[in-house]
Amino acid sequence: MAKRRRGARRHPTPPLSPKANGLALLGLGVLALLLSGAASQHAVLAPLLTAIRALAVGLMGLGLLVLWLAHHRERRQQAVAFLPTIAPLQVLAPLGSAEASAPVKASAPQPKPRLVATAWSGEVLAAIEWRRFEAVCEALFAQAGFEPTSQSHGPDGGVDIWLHSRHADRAVSVVQCKHWRSRPVGVKEVREFFGVMASHGLKRGTYATSSTFTPDALAFAQANGIHTLDGEGLLALIARRTPEQQQALLAVAHEGEYWRPTCASCGLKMVERTPREGGAAFWGCPAYPRCRRTMAMAMAAN
Repeated sequence: MAKRRRGARRHPTPPLSPKANGLALLGLGVLALLLSGAASQHAVLAPLLTAIRALAVGLMGLGLLVLWLAHHRERRQQAVAFLPTIAPLQVLAPLGSAEASAPVKASAPQPKPRLVATAWSGEVLAAIEWRRFEAVCEALFAQAGFEPTSQSHGPDGGVDIWLHSRHADRAVSVVQCKHWRSRPVGVKEVREFFGVMASHGLKRGTYATSSTFTPDALAFAQANGIHTLDGEGLLALIARRTPEQQQALLAVAHEGEYWRPTCASCGLKMVERTPREGGAAFWGCPAYPRCRRTMAMAMAAN
């Protein structure tokens, strides 16, 4: 709010909104158009008829443009829901995925202290969200000398990370990441990944998960040139890095709101919601209703 100057007798006039400016320009254009009609009947104003009509068309066009821009600005502002304020860090609750079709509403934020780990452990893998897990895997391969590229959201075609070599013009390998807490990766998921590798003409690939693999999945992977990394394998690989590299990976894991899941469709941080009809709280995309992706806060299957 503007401060009132000493001795001033009136408050400054607030600026007009974009919508009001658009309506004003449109009104002036209509007025100029009416004036052009009167000019055609007046001998003195007749020579100015063309200029007045051009001014009328210009003002009306500019007014419509301003109104259109104001309308789309309001729609963009309404599309993004309110993000609750986040308090200091604490240990994350288990994450999973689920779809909720019932009408939802954003729940009130409940600040809780969060702790950032100082060393790698299984608790770190469980605490971070899926996008942070992918980022850790990407950084781990970068430390190994690859040039990784990843896709933060949207359809990934079964590939989360492409691994490039300085001596090759195309990707030399691909990585699929699955951030599951307890559900093991089955042979179905590994077969699908092998199909993606074959479609790109790649003979090498890595399947990384924070959980484990079923025996059938491990056997299929070994027979088809797929390197598997489960939670224990990832921690063992990280443990072989230098202390500085381990701390760098830990910083990647705890970057930003590491506990808050990312919408896989929009790349936006999800917000806590509760069904209007009651029930357990869940994560929902802030772009609702344009994006209806949801994720359960805790799911025993994952």
